[in-house]
Amino acid sequence: MNENTIDTAKSKYFLYIAISFVALLMISNTVAVKLIGIGPFVFAGAIFIFPLTYIFGDILTEVYGYRATRKIIWSAFVALIVMSLAYLFVQWLPAASFWGGQEAYSTILGFVPRIVFGSIVAFFIGEFCNSFVLSRMKVLMNGKHLWMRTIGSTIVGEGVDTIVFVLIAFYGTLPLAALFTVIWSGYLFKVGYEVIATPITYLIVGWLKKAEGIDVYDKGINYNPFHISEKV
Repeated sequence: MNENTIDTAKSKYFLYIAISFVALLMISNTVAVKLIGIGPFVFAGAIFIFPLTYIFGDILTEVYGYRATRKIIWSAFVALIVMSLAYLFVQWLPAASFWGGQEAYSTILGFVPRIVFGSIVAFFIGEFCNSFVLSRMKVLMNGKHLWMRTIGSTIVGEGVDTIVFVLIAFYGTLPLAALFTVIWSGYLFKVGYEVIATPITYLIVGWLKKAEGIDVYDKGINYNPFHISEKV
């Protein structure tokens, strides 16, 4: 059944998908500190996990609509801030005299302002771009060609996310050529990840629409990211 609204409180699976989305985001930001070397390429540890948040974002928008996804993006945004502040608070607390892990804690979970700020801002802007593009494409294409929507929205969302994060986190600390390399290598990997995962996205979206009995089309809605009081 095609709808413009959905009561997410009565949904069977919305809560679980939303929790998974937030959990994957927090995990990816925690493991991002490790650098992984694969041949000539160097990636942050989150490179294999963070793209999943865009896949979950696609699923949320495609099935439940932009308005429902907007609230989940805000929930994840707040969760990221709370997690970062919690890491910082624990880092500042005095370590026990017999515990020798303070330096390791600071290295792995320590608060690096530019990187944390860049990650949070990039996520916020990128996810809203991703959700907006997918939502508008769905209406314009009358729900056809899901693969074009998921890949197209990822091209925009991940592009914005990657550029914003790298510029905030590393501009001025790396040569411009290195910044460009970090941006395009990470971006191409993330988009490729989405392309490979498209068949799985198809299966999940199709199953969810059938199980929930819904297929939300965002017609005539307010796309303002800050308009979170709107009912869904």
